[in-house]
Amino acid sequence: MELDFFFFAIAIPTVIYAGIDKAGFGSSASVAATAFLTLILDPADAIAIMLPLLLVMDFVALKPNWRRWDARISRILVIGALMGGLLGAGLIFVISDGVFRLIIGLIALGFVAFQIIRRAGLLPTQKPFSDTLGYLFGTGAGITSFVAHAGGPVATIYLLSQNLTKEAYQATTIITFWISNLFKVVLYAALGLFSWQSSLASLYLLPFAIIGTLLGVYVNRVVPEKVYFTLIYVFLTIAGTKLILDALSNLSSG
Repeated sequence: MELDFFFFAIAIPTVIYAGIDKAGFGSSASVAATAFLTLILDPADAIAIMLPLLLVMDFVALKPNWRRWDARISRILVIGALMGGLLGAGLIFVISDGVFRLIIGLIALGFVAFQIIRRAGLLPTQKPFSDTLGYLFGTGAGITSFVAHAGGPVATIYLLSQNLTKEAYQATTIITFWISNLFKVVLYAALGLFSWQSSLASLYLLPFAIIGTLLGVYVNRVVPEKVYFTLIYVFLTIAGTKLILDALSNLSSG
């Protein structure tokens, strides 16, 4: 891994984008940040570089969202995500990244299609997903987050079913992934995914992670709630499509 001009030309805007997305739109599309880095890095290096930056983004975004989260939903997702992290650590060497991406992408696009049909009045009013489904979605988010920092779309599907306010949605997402990412640090270290070079790259990119996150907090405050959730669905669609295309490319080349 060379920390040259080409690396920073890709990495800096990617990290700023990820910060804006994480703090402003609940991580529904931040999976793209890791995907962008894999254009110039091995996947293992990409996820190792991004994890410390994601922790910083979560920490910066946590203060303005402190105690705005839904305690019950946060607890459900965190418990599920921790279990999913353990499963991800066991599965990362067994199931290909392409399979994970394909599953997430199909779920994301399927949920957006379902919401469009529901909002058109073609289905009865949707009841919030049960706690049991919450644990399952949390586990799925933990697995996919461990493998490719791609837990956002999975958690978003459950969160959008809970009819939360914009503030509660955002805060619940942040606290869930902050705790989940802290746990991932332990797992990544145990598996030897961190290196001196990846740590140095994370340090160089740290200021841009903070800048992006602060921009995201501002965007979250000024965007109206209706527009906000419309953008969530748009980003979820983009993320799902990107994941499917990446998965098909990965599987066909494998």
